[in-house]
This record gives sequence, C-alpha cells and structure tokens, in this order.
Amino acid sequence: MINLTIDEKEYEFEDGMTIYEAAKSRDIPIPTLCHNDMIKPYGACRICLVEEKGKPTLIPSCSTPISPNMIISTNSDRVKRGRKFVIELLLSRCPESEEIKNLAKDLGVDTENAESLDLVGTYLLKEAKPAFETKCVLCGLCVRVCAEITERHALGFSKRGIIRKIKTPFEKYATTCIGCGSCAYVCPTNTITIEEVS
Repeated sequence: MINLTIDEKEYEFEDGMTIYEAAKSRDIPIPTLCHNDMIKPYGACRICLVEEKGKPTLIPSCSTPISPNMIISTNSDRVKRGRKFVIELLLSRCPESEEIKNLAKDLGVDTENAESLDLVGTYLLKEAKPAFETKCVLCGLCVRVCAEITERHALGFSKRGIIRKIKTPFEKYATTCIGCGSCAYVCPTNTITIEEVS
C-alpha cells in the first residue's frame, strides 16, 4: 500500500494506480476530457492537471503514477489557472463543441463574455477565429483505439501544427476499417459518428 495526501487528507492506495485513479476511487473530482478506461492514458487534453508539492510544473493526473508520500493538490489556485488556460485554448480551436463549453463552464470560464477570460484567451476566442475550427481536440483517442484495441490502423494524424488533423491514410477510404465504431465510442467531443465511418 502507498500513503498519499490529496487535498490535505491522507489516504492509502494500492501500488500501480495513477493520481487520477486514486482520486476517483475516493470521489475526489478531477475534470478530464480525454480519459477512457479502455486505453492507457497519456495526458493529451491536459485538463486533469494537478499540483505535486515540490514540483515546479503542474502534472497530468491521468498518466502520473502515485508514489509514496506524494502531496497532491487538485484544486489550488495554480491548478485552477492552469486548467482555465488549457480550456481556453481548446475553446479557441473548438468554439462550437458543447462538451468543451460545458467543461469550460464547470471550470469557471464564461464562454460568452470576454471580460472573464485572460488576455490570451480573449485574443484567441474573440480576435483570432481560426480557419481550422472543428470539434476535434486532437486527443488521439480514436487513433489509439483503432491501433491498440481493434488493431486496424484505419486512422492516423495528418499534417503538423495548427493544421494537424486526424484522417485515414492518404486521406482516402481506409480498406482496413471494419466499421466497428470504436473511434466514435471513445471520441470525447462527438466529432466522429458511426454514420461517418461505416
């Protein structure tokens, strides 16, 4: 067993858990967009950030294993600022995603009034409406479930930077796709639908 302090309370957990799993087992809420129990997490969305005492940066709780005597804060001012910044960036990419809007509201981001946003978020949301607006947050869950669970490799990442997308190989119909719908099932923003892939 491992002793761990979360939000100033001490707990005992089994070895091999992540911070996110440990917190969830004690009903301590940590928001996340890209966590799915089917796939090993790798901290793609960065909304599940927490603060570990003595560490200079915030860490993703979904992919960080617990270790003895960790002191974790899930709701400090620093954590709230970090999550707010991340959700503002996601909103700038996916302003029409209801899932992200709802998560933003839960995190205290007013998606209607720029006054509640910091300068970066205000600029991204109000001034720089990108040409790549989409509901996809590039978490990669669909790509990973297609490769790791179904082993079909019908999806992958295409291009780089702000024009990066998730596409089929060579952006043509993937003959390896079996229409199982796993990609649609794991998509946190409902960007992929079974009708589109089958």
